[in-house]
Amino acid sequence: MNRRRFLGAGVAVLGAGAVGAFAGPATARLLAEARPGRLLSSEVPLPAAFQVPLPVPAVLAPVRSDATADHYEITQQVARLEILPGLRTEAWTYGGTFPGPTLVARSGREVVVRHRNELAVPTVVHLHGGHTPAESDGYPVDLLLPVGSSADRSTWAAHADHTDHADHPTAGMAGMAGMTGMTGAADRSRTVTGERTYAYPCRQRAATLWYHDHRMGFTGPAVWRGLAGFHLVRDEEEDALPLPRGERELPLMLADRSFAADGSFAYPAADQTLAVPGVTEDYMNGVLGDVLLVNGAPWPRAGVDRARYRLRVLNASNTRLYRLELDPQPSGGGALVQIGGDGGLLEQPIAHDAVEIAPAERFDLVVDFSRYPAGTQVRLMNRFGSGRTEEVMRFDVSSRPVRDDSTVPERLCTLERLDPAAAVTTRTFGFRRSRNAGWTINNQPYEPGRALARPALGSTEIWRFFSDVHHPVHVHLNSFQVLSRNGKDPGPYDAGWKDTVDLRPAEAVEVLVRFTDYAGAYMLHCHNLEHEDMAMMADFVVE
Repeated sequence: MNRRRFLGAGVAVLGAGAVGAFAGPATARLLAEARPGRLLSSEVPLPAAFQVPLPVPAVLAPVRSDATADHYEITQQVARLEILPGLRTEAWTYGGTFPGPTLVARSGREVVVRHRNELAVPTVVHLHGGHTPAESDGYPVDLLLPVGSSADRSTWAAHADHTDHADHPTAGMAGMAGMTGMTGAADRSRTVTGERTYAYPCRQRAATLWYHDHRMGFTGPAVWRGLAGFHLVRDEEEDALPLPRGERELPLMLADRSFAADGSFAYPAADQTLAVPGVTEDYMNGVLGDVLLVNGAPWPRAGVDRARYRLRVLNASNTRLYRLELDPQPSGGGALVQIGGDGGLLEQPIAHDAVEIAPAERFDLVVDFSRYPAGTQVRLMNRFGSGRTEEVMRFDVSSRPVRDDSTVPERLCTLERLDPAAAVTTRTFGFRRSRNAGWTINNQPYEPGRALARPALGSTEIWRFFSDVHHPVHVHLNSFQVLSRNGKDPGPYDAGWKDTVDLRPAEAVEVLVRFTDYAGAYMLHCHNLEHEDMAMMADFVVE
């Protein structure tokens, strides 16, 4: 696939004449209904739904603790897992499981994680939602080379230098080939071999975070193969609330996958050796799997008491959007009570009949199963899906008598609100397919070390994102607050502190972000992982 065909496919994705500009309101309405991605069908029979119990990822114990920090060790390794019943799937894992083990941290207490790479490829770990110094943030060329690797940085960089692959979909994206040409504040060599220690000060409020691979050009296949896990932060403010806890607090990682005939993960990489980044032409707008996994299990079931449950929902899919809804709905509606988002607790709970969640977003929800008669089977549905992807999992409501002392207070916290008047500047970032360079931000494909913004440490800015097609936008370092959508009020799912915002087709979203604590090079990017891997990223440097 040559450069001309690559850019032509972009026109096909957007609709004729819609690259970078829109014909008018009718086109905008059409694109607003569109959702990204193309379905990749599995080559094995899919199992019946609700046969597998919901697994809950194990909480990782620290190898040691001292007065100020908890220390952990994680080995990145290949494991053969029974994801589909009766089949073994080779996965890339953190600690041998998918999802990886859950880390539970306390606000204000440092978490130190030593990662050992026993895979055959380099990796980069990003704590998504973490308020983290630059050297531990997971900059995409800060490679952790495999144990025993004799290769140096330039050898692995050559794998991403695809300028000689004229028929590859990313041909011509000079920035993605520029791993060795880093300049400015990002000009430093942080490639190490075997092991790397990441230090997270955890100077942030309680929230549902997650960690995943972030290597430039290969985040999509790495996460698809299993490199993702929960990282929960707790604090005294949240602990004081009478929310569900213990066995009635469930992390739910949603991820769609497809499987080859031998049970392996199927992924449409343009180069199956993964020496060159990108996907085949049909999947440039994202990959959709036909198997919905929750905590690594296909369409699982969970037994629940007639009581309130706290569901920490994470969309860890590469591309798939979900509209989550319970079926049947309880009498009176409002089944999904949102108490938190990406950056922690909301000020007040919000009752939803359904929630829409884009890749990398998190929703902290409380569901009161006492609103259902004993014995009710409640399905969690995906109204953006069809066929097998319309069902996610099932909750089976128990008939046993239980006690439930939990409640959802009318006020959850006092939320600090950023002041738009304090913003020192407004910056605009256009997420769109360029006629000349593929997926871009401000018409530029990613080049490490080239900063599109240089905010001052301690300052507040307004960042305006606009789109052609659908792009979930993630900002590293600091959470932000959504100020407006298309010049109007924020949407129904924009409340509280966020680090990922669902940017719909032909839409403009303004956010307020304050840059605190740490200087250095960070990133903003699309979290459609196929878009990200095909250059829709940018650096910003806090000075």
